[in-house]
Amino acid sequence: MLFTDELYSHVKKIWGSYYEHPFVDELGSGKLDKEKFKYYMVQDYLYLLDYAKVFSLGAIKSEDEETMAKFSSLAEGTLHTEMATHRKYMERLGITKKEVENAKPALANLAYTHYMLAVSYAGGIIEIAVSVLACLWSYECIGKHLYNKYGIQDNFYAEWIETYISDEYHELTIWLLELVNKYGEGINEKRKEKLIDIFVNTSRLEYIFWDMAYNIED
Repeated sequence: MLFTDELYSHVKKIWGSYYEHPFVDELGSGKLDKEKFKYYMVQDYLYLLDYAKVFSLGAIKSEDEETMAKFSSLAEGTLHTEMATHRKYMERLGITKKEVENAKPALANLAYTHYMLAVSYAGGIIEIAVSVLACLWSYECIGKHLYNKYGIQDNFYAEWIETYISDEYHELTIWLLELVNKYGEGINEKRKEKLIDIFVNTSRLEYIFWDMAYNIED
């Protein structure tokens, strides 16, 4: 069994709950209240700034040029490709640059990003990779689920779905999965248990983030 398969076996039920969450489901059907999505866009934008920092830590702690380059490209991709979708929606929703700059991350947002950063500062490449895996991997799964269930025609949120089912995003996901499997091979049971805990915790924080967005929590 691949290490990523083992990790997933511990969060399968949690990830299944993403698909049933009203924010996710209503996003797929196009029925999501735009005020909720507007709030999510701002909070996720703030989240991605810290997410890119975690990838940058991966570049700093990399032991070979190829891994360093890939982590650097993931940081750049987050800041340009993924956040480009956010910027387009912000313009359509009337969210100003000043509004984003003055926005404060919600408590659930802070809990998530600070946890990833703490894990990444304290750990090595495998801890960094596992800490960002739940977000990167689950978003592709959510995108595919929504596309298969609802399609994207006449949906205000079609571009969001398209971002996470794109070939470019899939390539990033595959690379991160392969990296986790590479560094996860042959690790001792104690470290494996800690990595499983990280993956479970970040998966739970993903659900809390969806909940935060739907309820517009501070």
